[in-house]
Amino acid sequence: MSLRTWEVRLGIVLVASSIAIYSVKHLLLGDAENTYQYIFNALGFLPINVLLVTLILNQLLSVRAKRDRLDKLNMVIGTFFSEVGTELLTILSDRDPSLPEIRHDLVVTNAWTPEKFSEVRDRLRHHTCRVTAGAADLQELCRYLKEQRGFLLRLLENPVLLEHESFTDLLRAVFHLTEELERRGDFAGLPASDVEHLAGDVERVYGRLIGEWLAYMEYLQRNYPYLFSLAMRSNPFDETASPVVR
Repeated sequence: MSLRTWEVRLGIVLVASSIAIYSVKHLLLGDAENTYQYIFNALGFLPINVLLVTLILNQLLSVRAKRDRLDKLNMVIGTFFSEVGTELLTILSDRDPSLPEIRHDLVVTNAWTPEKFSEVRDRLRHHTCRVTAGAADLQELCRYLKEQRGFLLRLLENPVLLEHESFTDLLRAVFHLTEELERRGDFAGLPASDVEHLAGDVERVYGRLIGEWLAYMEYLQRNYPYLFSLAMRSNPFDETASPVVR
């Protein structure tokens, strides 16, 4: 460890100051026994002081670090939805024959409470996401995902995503779907078994995407009302949504 680091220099200064203070006390008062007794009393309480300070500071620092990581993570997730996620949700939800069953659950408002978000998440867990996509739809989806590949790759390089397992699973599902679609040359001639296989990949992305979108909306509603306002005016599940404030 270099002696030039501020921690080492601070430690040396503090120890030297303590020695100087006790030396002055001994020279002025001349009571060596009392000085030694005070030193040992202070040393006796030192482990307890260290324990209390460590526990409190560690807890405070952990809470702050967790909050900072959460903010950074949601900033990355917000970028994903701004660049790719919201449009992808629009593409997939437009081809969801069962969307009317859950549409009203996905029109989030300022009045929603944490209990409401939890209730909707529970209902979505029991909902089977379906996407009906023909050859033209798959071709369009393939084109869109290929256009976004560069952005998604850069997003995946962000180390903060390693702490968010469900969002990482979403990105993994998106990359898998992109690769599956790219390997097909002509979607019009695919057998029914392969179309069913691709539908499963699409629905995997769709289901995970809805869950992450809802979680991000809850975060925005709680922490950033102005971002939440725009997100709701761009809600892909709200047929009346408009970015224009009325």
